[in-house]
Amino acid sequence: MRQEQLQRMGIPVTVPRHRRTLWATGFFLMLLIALSAANLLLGEQRIAPLAVWQALMGQGNSEHVLIVRTFRAPRLVIGLLVGASLAVSGAILQSVIRNPLAAPDVIGITGGASVAAVAFITFIPSAVSLAFLPLFAIFGAFGAALLIYALAWKKGVHTARLVLIGIGIASLLSGVTTFMLVFSPSYTAASSYTWLTGSIYGSTWQHVGVLLPWTVVIAAGIATMMRRMSVQLLGDELAAGLGSSVECDRFLLLMLSVALAGSAVAIGGVIGFVGFIAPHAARRLVGPVVNRLIPLSALIGGCMVALADLLARTLFMPLDIPVGVFTSAIGAPFFIYLLYRTRNNRM
Repeated sequence: MRQEQLQRMGIPVTVPRHRRTLWATGFFLMLLIALSAANLLLGEQRIAPLAVWQALMGQGNSEHVLIVRTFRAPRLVIGLLVGASLAVSGAILQSVIRNPLAAPDVIGITGGASVAAVAFITFIPSAVSLAFLPLFAIFGAFGAALLIYALAWKKGVHTARLVLIGIGIASLLSGVTTFMLVFSPSYTAASSYTWLTGSIYGSTWQHVGVLLPWTVVIAAGIATMMRRMSVQLLGDELAAGLGSSVECDRFLLLMLSVALAGSAVAIGGVIGFVGFIAPHAARRLVGPVVNRLIPLSALIGGCMVALADLLARTLFMPLDIPVGVFTSAIGAPFFIYLLYRTRNNRM
């Protein structure tokens, strides 16, 4: 059967990357580099490009070295890791569930991670290492995901039912988080509230060292599942006909998505709508083929958080606004628009 016929049937085949993919990837890669440079250059104290380069190398003005290497660079790296993780998590959810409204923060996964992380911040002694925070957040995200999956199960999981139950669980978990904040000591409540608004303020190389291994390991797991994810796009009946274990593969992919979102939320807090918007933008540009969609979603997610953090640091100086405020300001209207656009579709 010819490649053109296979593509018309929706079956992914190995073909050279089309020009739009190369242009889109190149554009967002250049944008990411530009935003990264701007994040290192701009702030309360603007630093010249040459001075930034010298500071990154540990040379030049000692004050510039402190600002760039200790404050701005780790914050930038955390923003890129968190943005890419949330975007890829959202891309997996939307591809596997086949619902445009699916995203980690929409269907309750982020809510589960939030409950666990706030509990860690509030009730676990400060002597416990920060390295355990992503583990707690991932467990919380897994708990929420398993609850949603169990409630949505009825001789298999109907994707629309899963999304609707997820939205309800997200509201419930939000109430649990608020309850913990109300009854927690004021000093921990303040730090938890800042974290819940989605802030990467105060990120250090320690945070990078905690998040990076989780991201690399989970991303490797996702890479091994790319082919199975492509088969999931064909629909349950055709995927089963091709020999795929539909429910098992779907469950594994959902768990990888949950783990990626949970680790990102543990360090970056609740940065809303990145996992919702970035996959939509990537899909518009390169289509649903996962080996194009996933990398471009990661790039767009990184750009979104880098841009939001740049605006958060520079628009209202000396105030440092949480990143989640800006991503939500963009994401909420887009979510409403998508609901309006799909209002006549059958769930």
